[in-house]
Amino acid sequence: MVAAYHLIWTIYGVWLPNDPRGSGSKEIRSSVLEELGEIHYGRKKVQPSSAVLRRFYKEASPKLKHDIITFTDEEIEIVAKAFADTIRARKYTCYGCAIMPDHVHLLIRKHRDKAEEMISFLQDDSWTAIMESKRWPSDHPVWGGPGWKVFLDTCEDIERTVLYIDDNPVKAKRPRQHWEFVQKYDGWLPGLGAKKNG
Repeated sequence: MVAAYHLIWTIYGVWLPNDPRGSGSKEIRSSVLEELGEIHYGRKKVQPSSAVLRRFYKEASPKLKHDIITFTDEEIEIVAKAFADTIRARKYTCYGCAIMPDHVHLLIRKHRDKAEEMISFLQDDSWTAIMESKRWPSDHPVWGGPGWKVFLDTCEDIERTVLYIDDNPVKAKRPRQHWEFVQKYDGWLPGLGAKKNG
């Protein structure tokens, strides 16, 4: 039984449907982007080199309708505040969060909302916050699509994913993130509750 969801999505333009790494997309909605290559649903087992990836996005960037904008530290804080408000309002339990300049990771306990609904609420509220900040052009997309989710069903899965999310900024040579809306995982599983010893 699913216990939690690892939710991942990117900002606009940094992970296109026909990205050489594979993607969560099943179609390419822009004929201009079709010229860049075939779509591969899911992450490829053999990942391309960084040179291949750089070449792909160098060719792709001029074809996009909008420039690729990544989050500043101030915008990361704006997104975090929006996430905090959504998590509180929807009564989610969040065990991990990394907000990077170009993508997001969240680990949220199973809830009455489906994973796709969680992503939608979090994206919508953070989009509103970014637009209200007037830091981005009003016609510019913030998020690059509906993202994807990984179902977690054991304590080990959740603990491993929490560590992965916590280490995400560090691997990118950024400070470790600490958000007030993130709770320490207490071993909770559906039907069992939390571990007695915490």
